[in-house]
Amino acid sequence: MTQSKERVMGEEGLYRSSFEHDNCGIGAVVNIKGEKSHATVENALKIVENLEHRAGKDAEGKTGDGVGILLQISHKFFSKACSTLGFSLGGEREYGVGVFFFPQNELKRNQAKKMFEIIVEKEGLELLGWRTVPTVPEVLGHKARECMPYIMQAFIKKPKDCEKGIAFDRKLYVARMVFEKRETETYVVSCSSRTIVYKGMFLVKQLRLFYEDLNSPDYHSAIGIVHSRFSTNTNPSWQRSHPNRMMVHNGEINTITGNVDKMLSRENILKSDVLGDRMKDI
Repeated sequence: MTQSKERVMGEEGLYRSSFEHDNCGIGAVVNIKGEKSHATVENALKIVENLEHRAGKDAEGKTGDGVGILLQISHKFFSKACSTLGFSLGGEREYGVGVFFFPQNELKRNQAKKMFEIIVEKEGLELLGWRTVPTVPEVLGHKARECMPYIMQAFIKKPKDCEKGIAFDRKLYVARMVFEKRETETYVVSCSSRTIVYKGMFLVKQLRLFYEDLNSPDYHSAIGIVHSRFSTNTNPSWQRSHPNRMMVHNGEINTITGNVDKMLSRENILKSDVLGDRMKDI
């Protein structure tokens, strides 16, 4: 048999085009010298805005499966923003920022905020203040606006006897986990002294339009990791729109129920040298 000169490009080795399927879109911009600038934020946003082919949307075409960006906490930006609210943050990385998706109901929101404040105090931390995140809901599609949370940031002071970085982040992690176990109607987007996440049920171009913070020339970062979601087997939601607090991934978690059950069955034997007896609280 003679081989045809015409063939499908790329049908070589183990690759077969019939196995192709869409996944989420991801991208990253990093300054390898660690120099922070707004250009990094701007370039990361440009990446995600060019990932429309890797992002799902509803039939109306106005609500997306979700878009998010992970950045370093910009001390230049937040020190200015918080000074207008009547509290000071101190030095860079001397505080953590928690981002919350609260209920729109004012009573439930205030109850959740109070609970977090109590937990922060019990964990030996100090809450410096709250900030309502400036947003533009008008740019969203109907479905996204209908279930939109009330978005706020909490600023938590680093204890003097705690090292900057991962040691402080562990304390913030424990506080977040204790809060999440008690408060089921509030979602913590991120809670760290190093990084922060902005996300939502957006189309790719709506991320910067919705969050005013991202457009400020004062917002500087040396890293920008972006994610546009293509939800093939789970319903879109504000909580799922950027799947991780520390990273992003390109693909769906197909066995989420099985993975959760597997972890639940092993919780009583999980150990950590750095968290010690706090494992039982998280």
